[in-house]
Amino acid sequence: MLRFMKKYYLEILFVLPLSIYILGFTIIPILKTISMGFQDPSTGEWTLSVYQYLFNKPNFSRAIWNTIGITVIGLTIQITAGLGIAIILKQTFKGKGIIRSLVLMPMGIPTLVSGVTLLYVFGTQGYLNELLYRLGMIQVPINWTSGDWKSLFVVAFADTWKVLPIVVLLLLAGLESISKEIYEASSIDGASKWQTFRNVTLPLLKPTITMTIILRAVDSFRIFELPQILVGKAVPFLSTYAYEEYAYNNLSASGAASTILLLLIVIFVLLYLKFVDRGEGLNVGK
Repeated sequence: MLRFMKKYYLEILFVLPLSIYILGFTIIPILKTISMGFQDPSTGEWTLSVYQYLFNKPNFSRAIWNTIGITVIGLTIQITAGLGIAIILKQTFKGKGIIRSLVLMPMGIPTLVSGVTLLYVFGTQGYLNELLYRLGMIQVPINWTSGDWKSLFVVAFADTWKVLPIVVLLLLAGLESISKEIYEASSIDGASKWQTFRNVTLPLLKPTITMTIILRAVDSFRIFELPQILVGKAVPFLSTYAYEEYAYNNLSASGAASTILLLLIVIFVLLYLKFVDRGEGLNVGK
């Protein structure tokens, strides 16, 4: 051990600060949070009573399904819209730089500001209701943030507007990495644009799509600021539910809710890699 440390002392010196940071601010807090969920808040004994307490509350089950729903809805919209915009931005046309700047603009706006801004759109007296009223589509304002299924789409839209630039940048980088010679060969073979997209672009873009979906899924599962601003307690999510339990000083319940959120993220990533990606996206280019 001493011989190893003497040989690699410089490498250890460089890695040590980061290792201490990860251990102290990531690994230990996660383990502590998980353990809190299995401890009785009064006696400190190991028990499952905290989880029984959570699952007996209707709002907690709603929070789980809302979290899954917002992730599925958000990912579907973001990947579809992001890929379409990335394909457009890959082309050469006048004003391309301006369009790119406009697409990237939401990324520089703080999340809290984005949420408040979108309240002016989806509020009862917001621009959307005003537009629908002027078009004769509604007579009474719609409460988009009342807590039903409409609220999920409102939060998903708000999240998409905020993070779409990141999705576009990732997918655009993947598209730019595909060699033009491959498209030329496909064109010579007589492939249509749709055939080229399905058989050339998508397979070669799969590693980027996999990385984008995983990154965005992790963020979507732990979405917090936008639901707090747009719908408040009307639509519970696991992250907001854990925060509310913490605010009421119910640390064990907060830890248990956070643990379930972590478990959902891990399950989603594993299921996606096994049944959707199947190792193809991760192995392309090896």
